[in-house]
Amino acid sequence: MGESKINIRSKDIDGAEVSWFAPICNGDDEILGAHSMDHKSSWDNASKVLLAADKLGYRNILCPSSYQVGQDTMTFASAVAPLTSNINLLAAIRCGEVHPPMLARAIATLDHILKGRLTINIISSNLPGTDLSSAERYQRSREVIQILKQAWTQDQIDFSGDFYNIKLPTDPVKPYQQNGGPLLYFGGYSPSGVDLCAEHCDVYLMWPETEKKLEELMTNMSNKAAEYNRTVDFGLRVHVIVRETEQEAKAAAKKLMSKVDGNDEHGKEIRERALDAKSLGVSRQANMRDSSDDDGFVEPLLWTGIGRARSGCGAALVGTPEQILGKIHRYMDLGIRSFIFSGYPHLEECELFAKMVLPHLKTISLPEVQGRIPKEMPLTPLAGGMRK
Repeated sequence: MGESKINIRSKDIDGAEVSWFAPICNGDDEILGAHSMDHKSSWDNASKVLLAADKLGYRNILCPSSYQVGQDTMTFASAVAPLTSNINLLAAIRCGEVHPPMLARAIATLDHILKGRLTINIISSNLPGTDLSSAERYQRSREVIQILKQAWTQDQIDFSGDFYNIKLPTDPVKPYQQNGGPLLYFGGYSPSGVDLCAEHCDVYLMWPETEKKLEELMTNMSNKAAEYNRTVDFGLRVHVIVRETEQEAKAAAKKLMSKVDGNDEHGKEIRERALDAKSLGVSRQANMRDSSDDDGFVEPLLWTGIGRARSGCGAALVGTPEQILGKIHRYMDLGIRSFIFSGYPHLEECELFAKMVLPHLKTISLPEVQGRIPKEMPLTPLAGGMRK
């Protein structure tokens, strides 16, 4: 790919954070477009996926947020947290949804329940029923993040901005994690979003695109972060269909889309259910799909057909264990240190990937390697600190 100007925070780390996806927002099925009652986003089904991922060795799991039938992110995460042993939770929060000091308290509570195994996915999209401009939404997110960082690193929140004016002591909202609090993951493509991530966040999450376009995104983010004397890590959110043979993998992909093929209106209806269906990121996924070949592949192993029936992340890695592993290593060589995989149905694909690919990857926990989780109980009000 030539000389790259990508700078990553975890460049010297040998391994990657390999994560799965908790389908808590009506996002699970065996065949897309054929809503099976067996794959509802109920507590039983979604928690089963998460707890399986914990036992199988995944290091993190995304708990998304969306205003559609399903479960509330923080409620679900709090309920499942004490049932887990090793996995981190990547809880998505929509900035502006909860008053920042109360959000900080909810995060601190969950962080203590998990003893530091909490990461946060920053979402800046419109709240249900509202319509702010992109610049306003990212400014609100910036203020929320600044307040959270004050809460995690200072004795007092003292903030004045366009959306919030707050002065409060921080004892009630101190997290379990030290050295800056939980890591912030962020996905966004607009200039305002890139700037926000470069200044304040820790992991820049991308949806699948060609390796060349990923390199362009990573170079742009690296340059922007350098303007703030910072570096970030890079993550990739992508679906996966892995089978013993390439023929079996492609057959599974075809079966997954069997209810949508030949019915573009049905696929469009499914895609547009999500609150973020008209975002710049979604449009980039559509553009990638338009440039794919007749079989839906935009480059070897990267299949865009899945995006015909879902918003957001619109492509999957399709192939044998060896092919998928080789592709992941190419991404790691590019500088990606965090992967969020998913598949349909989520439990079965979680188990297949864990059997065929996961044992051949060296996995890490980013909060651990970046020194966020204390080795001893922290002196926080909810842990070892004196009661006041």
